[in-house]
Amino acid sequence: MFTFGEPESVLDRRDVAQYAEAWRNGRWYEPPVAMRDLARLLNVNPHHRSAIDVKRNLLVSSFVPSTMLSRGEFSKWAFDFLWAGNGFIERVDNIGGRAMALKHSMAINTKRGVKDGEYFFVNNRWQVHDFKPGSIFHLIEHDATQEIYGLPGYLSAMQSALLNEESTLFRRKYFKNGAHAGFVFYLNEETIDDESADEIEESLKGTKGKGNFRNIFIHAPKGKKDGVQIIPIGDASAKDEFLNIKNTTRDDILASHRVPPQLLGVVPSNTGGFGDVEKAENTFMRVEILPLQARLLELNEWLGVEVVRFVPWAPPAAAASGG
Repeated sequence: MFTFGEPESVLDRRDVAQYAEAWRNGRWYEPPVAMRDLARLLNVNPHHRSAIDVKRNLLVSSFVPSTMLSRGEFSKWAFDFLWAGNGFIERVDNIGGRAMALKHSMAINTKRGVKDGEYFFVNNRWQVHDFKPGSIFHLIEHDATQEIYGLPGYLSAMQSALLNEESTLFRRKYFKNGAHAGFVFYLNEETIDDESADEIEESLKGTKGKGNFRNIFIHAPKGKKDGVQIIPIGDASAKDEFLNIKNTTRDDILASHRVPPQLLGVVPSNTGGFGDVEKAENTFMRVEILPLQARLLELNEWLGVEVVRFVPWAPPAAAASGG
């Protein structure tokens, strides 16, 4: 099973053959990518989570609830499909064997059985619930290497998302450890005794954490010109490099999700901005949300009843003119 560890090229992995397979334990298959790792990655970067949320919100806002599928269950199902590439719906039958309700089953715990039509809800190896054969609808985001589980399309941008996170963590540690001072404090002043030197040293230590950017006053009457020297060793371009990393990795993440930046509240760095937000939203609806709606309608074909329906969408100009 592929997990997110040390950064490696997708072509250099020695176990790339294992990634192409879904390991099975005798009863069910394990996903080729650990679902818990994907779930943790939801919070690796604000743009990654926000891009998924905006798709889910648009789908939920246009969804028409039915007696069998509530808006809440649909929201959880659609969210799982977006972040995990797998969406599971359980058909709950009445005493007569007819479908009574549809319930979402968490993608992080639902496993596909080795036998056709079998699914399991696995909390751990000792807490396993067997679903009734044929009662689970499995919507997958198709993968090129196997057809048992789906994989989300944003995986190609996760290296950028992790780099974005690491640059933020590095910057936090940089300031917390006092590295923002970025200099060698050279003291060769005879008029400053050891006690005063110790006090200066303690003051420098206080520049860490909450004492960031605090000034230090030294009183040395009749001192030499070069008795106290500040020798910079920090890289002044580190700030610009940090911003470049953040902006570049953000663009990679948004490209993988195909979400216009203005829909996520991204502040443009140029004076021209990102363009008309309504035009961006219209394009996003046509090329992303409508195809997602078409995929979610597959539940109707499986069940034989229309339980998923959406409010017809039309561009604002067409709606205003009645077209």
